[in-house]
Amino acid sequence: MKSESSKRHDGRFVEAHLPRPLKRLAHARWIFPLAGLACLIWFLVRVIPKPSRAHYPCMKVAAPIASTFVVYLSGLAATLFSFKTAKKYFQKSQYALASVLVLTGLAAGLFMMSDTAATSYASNAPRSLLSGPIDTANTPMGIARGIFPGRVVWVHNPDAVNQDCVVDEPDHGWVERENQDQAVVDRMLSAALQNLTGEATDSAAWDAIFRYHNAARGKGSVGYAAGEKIFIKTNATSAMHVNPADLTSTSYYGVCETSVASVLAVLRQLVNVVGIAQSDLYVGDPIKHIYKHLYDVWHGEFPDIHYLDHNDYPLLGRERALASTTAKITYSDKGTVLRTGLGSPVYNDDLYTVFEDAEYLINIPVLKGHQRAGVTMFAKNHFGSHTRDYADHLHEGLVSPSGPGDLRRTGYGLYRVQVDFMIHRLTGGKNLVYILDALWASDWELNKPVKWSMSPFNHGYTSSIFVSLDPVAIESVGYDFLRSEFTASSGADTSVQMSGVDDYLHQAADSANWPDGIMYDPNNDGTYIASLGVHEHWDNAVDKKYSRNLGTGTGIELIDIEQTSPDGVADRGDFPGIFRLDQNYPNPFNPTTTISFRLLERSFVTLRIYDARGQEISELISGELPAGTHARQWNGAKLASGVYFYRLQAGPHTETRKLMLLR
Repeated sequence: MKSESSKRHDGRFVEAHLPRPLKRLAHARWIFPLAGLACLIWFLVRVIPKPSRAHYPCMKVAAPIASTFVVYLSGLAATLFSFKTAKKYFQKSQYALASVLVLTGLAAGLFMMSDTAATSYASNAPRSLLSGPIDTANTPMGIARGIFPGRVVWVHNPDAVNQDCVVDEPDHGWVERENQDQAVVDRMLSAALQNLTGEATDSAAWDAIFRYHNAARGKGSVGYAAGEKIFIKTNATSAMHVNPADLTSTSYYGVCETSVASVLAVLRQLVNVVGIAQSDLYVGDPIKHIYKHLYDVWHGEFPDIHYLDHNDYPLLGRERALASTTAKITYSDKGTVLRTGLGSPVYNDDLYTVFEDAEYLINIPVLKGHQRAGVTMFAKNHFGSHTRDYADHLHEGLVSPSGPGDLRRTGYGLYRVQVDFMIHRLTGGKNLVYILDALWASDWELNKPVKWSMSPFNHGYTSSIFVSLDPVAIESVGYDFLRSEFTASSGADTSVQMSGVDDYLHQAADSANWPDGIMYDPNNDGTYIASLGVHEHWDNAVDKKYSRNLGTGTGIELIDIEQTSPDGVADRGDFPGIFRLDQNYPNPFNPTTTISFRLLERSFVTLRIYDARGQEISELISGELPAGTHARQWNGAKLASGVYFYRLQAGPHTETRKLMLLR
């Protein structure tokens, strides 16, 4: 007679009579199926509505458990089916088929129970797998902002800066006024403002900007009121080591930062066009100093403006930026991510009183990469808006907290401190208009300006200004420029290529992209903002078209203005005017094709070939040609199959077409 402990009940051992260790095992056998089922349901519920969530660290943990559970179920089903069917064949004396099914069932069972010894990680993938954005071209997310929603105006004029400048030549570097044509920069900003608003004059453009901004803040559609203060926040990362006698640079002369010409152009607009009193304007990067070469120019023209500094230099005309006792930013990670150097949680920071006192903010950062954040533009520039001496305590909120090689926080769906600065009522909420200084641009934060190979810079300095009313759109455009230029083949710093660099833009664009457990509330008032603007990637680095340009979506619209001196006439390239460019023939081709065009008048012409990243790979023409029909052949025998572009420029006019090399 069998013992009580071995009796069966409904096909199962009665667990109540098992020894305690075996009882634990009996219960434990349900842990994996239940965990696997839970992970599978969670993964499907989260990822099906938004596939980009598959890149979140929590999803990277759940995915292997869910997939293993699916394999487990498949193996179990295959085993049971094989054994059940084999039993029928044994009963029919069909031993060969029965034996095959038994072997199949055993194989399925062994596969189900096998251990690959593989370890799952949330974000420790090889660096080669951690590069570039996850969202495809022309798939906008978020809600576009602006008088013309999602509009970003880009003005490029190579004459704005000295293209032959030696950027760090002592006393003659790029930072000096001699290397920037102020009249050209003034015209560039004027064209940008008018195209941003659709107005015919600078005065009307500013009035439209103030009215749009005030309406968005709930103040009504009102313009600027006399006495309202404006703070112009610059980027002065390197201004930490200065000669206290005159505030000249001692260690970082020539580092790429906010230029003298861009700020002066803005000051001239505000004082001379809008009519703002100099005493109502504040300029500086409060966490650093104002270099002598900047102050001398700005103060020389506008002596009554307040020039802010991190310290008191009254004899040098600088005012100390004071810390506020009431203005704070509360970080939305709630002490779970941000840390001081000693490892203590960081919950909030004090801001400067100028952010409270000023009714409007104009943040003027520089277009450049960053070794911890990947990029640094408007949001990252606010690392200089808190009152601590350094911003090290914020680095854990970036993709590479310790700099190159630190991939702990790459990927998507993590807390990003930039979003808090974009949302905060003083740093983001008061930002009147977004002006990105790209007269000079670089690959990382403490490097000097570098020449760019992509079109239309063509191995020259960027010499550009970007303007927008959409904070997400303008940073998205800047990111596309940086990631397209500083690739692995460029020989430059490639921090911009890290995975998750644009994670903060995803989250700023759409609250559906916020990490689990994070609710961005830097004002600490329980108010949440679903979208700050629209994020999108362009189609390619040559055409640079976004969904509104293509008429396919409600994302970004990039207005491309190519200026020429001395008259500064703007042309968007929509109608070439003095030539007709034909499609290459044959197309596709292998390996030679012909490009033809007709000039309506004698012109200086360039015809260049670019790859899909916008890198120039061949120059077919550079010189003056008479009116008439011209043709050139291009041989792509040494290149890989793919899409390439050819661009014809005649005078100020350009046109670009695609061609395909197919082997």
